Amino acid sequence: MAFNMNFNPDACSFVPRGETKTPSTATKTPSPAPVQQQQKSPSPVAAQSPSPSPQPQQQKKPVQQQQQQPQKQAKQQPHKQDVKAVSPPPVVKSPAAENLEEGDDISPEELDEELKKELTSLIIEETVMQEEARENMNVVFIGHVDAGKSTISGQILFSTGMVEKRTIEKYEREAKEKNRESWWLAYIMDMIEEERARGKTIEVGRANFETAVRRYTILDAPGHKSYVPNMIAGAAQADIGILVISARKGEFETGFEKGGQTREHAQLAKTVGIRQLICVVNKMDDPTVKWSEERYNEIVDKITPFLKQCSFNMKDIQFLPISGISGANIREPLNPSLCSWFKGPSLLQALDALQYQHGREDLPLRLPIIDKYKDLRGNTVAMGKVETGVIARGGVASIMPSHVNIEILSIVVDEKGTTVARARPGDNVRLVLKGEVPENIQSGFVICPPDHLITPVTHITAQIVVMDLNPTKAIFCPGYQAVMHCHTAVEECVITHLNAQLDRSTGQISKRNPKFVLQGTVVEARVALAKPVCLEKFSEFQQLGRFTLRDGGKTIAFGKVTAIGKLTHPKPAVAAAGAAAGTGGASPVPAATSPVVAQTPADQ
Repeated sequence: MAFNMNFNPDACSFVPRGETKTPSTATKTPSPAPVQQQQKSPSPVAAQSPSPSPQPQQQKKPVQQQQQQPQKQAKQQPHKQDVKAVSPPPVVKSPAAENLEEGDDISPEELDEELKKELTSLIIEETVMQEEARENMNVVFIGHVDAGKSTISGQILFSTGMVEKRTIEKYEREAKEKNRESWWLAYIMDMIEEERARGKTIEVGRANFETAVRRYTILDAPGHKSYVPNMIAGAAQADIGILVISARKGEFETGFEKGGQTREHAQLAKTVGIRQLICVVNKMDDPTVKWSEERYNEIVDKITPFLKQCSFNMKDIQFLPISGISGANIREPLNPSLCSWFKGPSLLQALDALQYQHGREDLPLRLPIIDKYKDLRGNTVAMGKVETGVIARGGVASIMPSHVNIEILSIVVDEKGTTVARARPGDNVRLVLKGEVPENIQSGFVICPPDHLITPVTHITAQIVVMDLNPTKAIFCPGYQAVMHCHTAVEECVITHLNAQLDRSTGQISKRNPKFVLQGTVVEARVALAKPVCLEKFSEFQQLGRFTLRDGGKTIAFGKVTAIGKLTHPKPAVAAAGAAAGTGGASPVPAATSPVVAQTPADQ
């Protein structure tokens, strides 16, 4: 019969009554263990020797040492009791040490790695706090086609070091191959091949740069009249407008005459809520101009009365002569040898000196979506500007009018992928949404808190200023159809009733229930929308309470919402973010089929 000669010295050690055996393995936080638990788990020595040991005499030495150790502990017992009477000081553990369970063994190298990770997270958190401390300003470049908006935007990014040198060399080669050597700066903003081939911006370009004062988001709006709806969507997200005017002979006159985009863009900028405007007279280095002070003053004298008619305050308007292609007066002030008559600041200096009041943080969150797409990981990314309130990473929000609950995975604030813990009013952000988001989420939808939902309406009462009607529809009356542009939403609408005609100077009612009005008048009317749109009263949320009416490719009127009807919300749908939280998933209610019934007080 074969006997198992494996011997476990820890299992057979002598322990006097009233004492516990000290573990042989040293740990960071030792704890006494009963003898019975130690007998169940074999020691590492026994696990490494499966065959009988040929030298049983060598095993007696550890037993004798262990028998002597309790005797020494028994002699020192009174001293140990005195020590126990004094309560030890509390042990403060770092987050890395708290992650370790009691009895875990960790090497010094692993501990160093944990401490490095902890230090890195603290540095990242400090960087995020610094990024949040710097406010963001959204700047939109508007003006007539070929005025140089994309070139100026590209020059700003190039002069502030936001574009790599090899990228610039690539754009220079591409522009030279197309015999458009002067277009390489515009290629920085115009990323679509059609835009580069035609030399015209189609979609709103977006980029970021920084100065010592604040962060900036550039919105390069298209200047062609065919893409005015895109320009309105871009200008609706801006805080400051830069009206680009070409000083070249003939180009200024074309853009400023009736039907030119210089006029329409200035009017639309005021309509969407832009109060401060910087008018830059571009192409001052053109051979037809040559930094002429007379040409500059001529343009200023013609533009100023028109901007007053658009209700701009002259203290909120600045004029600057610049050259987008050479970069003169873009970052650094003009050299007196180049232009001796202008002593004002450069464009970036003028931007840094502006004071702007963003939306209120104490109001509920309102973030109109301008676009969405899928990233490389398959997550849905929603783009937009925070108008009011605060949105935080890891928070839960709702998308209206589809009633979809979402969870914010991360908040990106620039093209480099910089993330922040929270976004404040004025931040132009990309929200990475967790889980699957329905495909019917589109531009014009609004992200808001679940407990302060925005109201999607189909009927509103508004105060409308009728500007310029089409010759084929020369009267503004009930039944007039148009397209409404409000924040990032675009929807067809119809005028259902004219409540009153108002005096333009005093705002008092001059005529009740008129049958029609002509252009140049102010009227209070009821408007019906084809689909539910997220709107607010102008007195409560200005940015979500103003709109523009367009018809036949031209802007005919603008207005503000004075009343919205009551709404019975449909049952909210739960997105995949709710399923991740254990609430299950369900198909959202499409915006077009939501049982929305809204009426104004007058309709009731």
